[in-house]
Amino acid sequence: MRKTKIICTLGPASDTEEVIKELILAGMDVARINFSHGEYSEHKHKADTVKKLRAELGVHTALLLDTKGPEIRLKTFENGKAVLAAGAPFSLYMDGRPGNEKGVSITYTGLWRDVSRGSRILVDDGLIELTVESVSEREIKCTVKNGGTLSNRKGINVPGVRLSIPFLSEKDKADIAFGVKEDFDFIAASFTQCADDIRKIRDELDKNGSHGIRIIAKIENSAGVENIDEILNEADGIMVARGDLGAEVPMENIPVIQKQLISKCYNAGKQVITATQMLESMTHNPRPTRAEITDVANAIYDGTSATMLSGETAMGEYPIEAVRRMATIALRTESDIDYKKRFFDCRFGGFGNVTDAISHATCTTAHDLGAKAIITVTVSGFTARLLSRFRPQTDIIACSPDPKACRHMNMSWGVIPMLIDKVEESSEKLLSTAVDNVYRAGYVNYGDLVVVTAGLPLGIPGTTNMLKVQMVGDVLLAGKGIVEQSVCGQLCVCTNEDEALEKGRSGDIIVVPFASDRIISVLRHASAIICERGGDDSYAAIVGKTLNIPVIIAENATKILKSGTTVTVDGRRGMVYCNERKPD
Repeated sequence: MRKTKIICTLGPASDTEEVIKELILAGMDVARINFSHGEYSEHKHKADTVKKLRAELGVHTALLLDTKGPEIRLKTFENGKAVLAAGAPFSLYMDGRPGNEKGVSITYTGLWRDVSRGSRILVDDGLIELTVESVSEREIKCTVKNGGTLSNRKGINVPGVRLSIPFLSEKDKADIAFGVKEDFDFIAASFTQCADDIRKIRDELDKNGSHGIRIIAKIENSAGVENIDEILNEADGIMVARGDLGAEVPMENIPVIQKQLISKCYNAGKQVITATQMLESMTHNPRPTRAEITDVANAIYDGTSATMLSGETAMGEYPIEAVRRMATIALRTESDIDYKKRFFDCRFGGFGNVTDAISHATCTTAHDLGAKAIITVTVSGFTARLLSRFRPQTDIIACSPDPKACRHMNMSWGVIPMLIDKVEESSEKLLSTAVDNVYRAGYVNYGDLVVVTAGLPLGIPGTTNMLKVQMVGDVLLAGKGIVEQSVCGQLCVCTNEDEALEKGRSGDIIVVPFASDRIISVLRHASAIICERGGDDSYAAIVGKTLNIPVIIAENATKILKSGTTVTVDGRRGMVYCNERKPD
């Protein structure tokens, strides 16, 4: 299973039902809709399409609303674009006039108050640089330092200048209200600079009656980097938005900042998204560059929760191929990471509460015992996020009765969310129902060892207090395994060898008190052998080793087991499990 999650931006190249379906099938875990562009009707169409498809496909694809935030953008050019030459004059207008080679209007008409002669203004993620020459209420006169082609609505950054633009505009507030109404799962807060910015968004969510949308702080300026600790205390996660961040701080600092931010989120147990230009060349090419592949892999090695595709899926020529490539890079990189060694080498420090301690103990137990899965039962997803923090090698399968919690968990590293119909009151029934659901979904088989954890009573975040190790399936018989193989089949229980010769059929699991060469014609076609007497040098053991089929020696086998029952014989553990579900 892929552990690193994939976020895809929906846009003109990916706004049809056919393409969105292929994105989901290729590996999209979260659909991002950028509210810097487009109308509400377009956003609703994309969101409704995702909702329709996730219901049809039985997946938990989440919706992420990316706010416009206190960003500054160019307005439009008369011809859609303009070519700027190095050394030429170029103005930024405050009055809304159409743009050309001489200047263009901008969205923030108060910028003239924040800049002065000598200020640097970067456009289009720093591809074009302007130097301020003079300032007035109507325009900012500049000189082009680095030229190039500018098109409509490109972003503007002013490094080293604290802008007086409000964090939440009226448009942002309307967008948040729309997101609540349309049941979005995440809000990405653009240009977050401090914890108070997150509180402002949370206040807007409360005003609109939503307490279920999680907030991701986008770190894309120096203030956000400096205040990361207080931001992490308030936000549910962060996005390392390397585009604007690379224009706000020296570009050579980006790899260092990225590692630091991922590490802080890892230690805080918060989700972290690595974003911008991850497979940028696939906007126009069917294959990424080697450098891009390495960039994605390094983010995964660092422990990012998710990687994000922007223009690659929003307006690229190969949106589906980009997601497939991202997924294959993630799978290959994850296969190279020794998560077990990393877990035991990591010094997590002391745990001051039961929830953290139980979550850590769950991962430790799963590693020590080689468990097939960690199964958690959670209403809010809180327990699953704690388990994800420790990055266990074992898959985390999180069962919840809340569809929104499942979608929230779909962005958590290593978590496979599963919607369950109901939550039983009794703890034993609750756990057995969860394990049964996981088995039915095909994530585990009878005889697999799983570690189960939950918080009881259920539904109160922060009460994870229970850990249990169990085998999947009902154990019918336990004994000594001779050949470490596992097989599923029907039992043929015989009280003597004559009965075995009469009843035994090819593929049966033969159960006899004792086996000799007299019934070799039956044993050679059996899928497994169970005897009540014998040892490592018994005839049954020799046949099993020769044919490489499981053999179990267990007392009273012919009395306990019933012919016709479908079972799993686990030779490694010496156990027989019932594969037939008991009536509810």
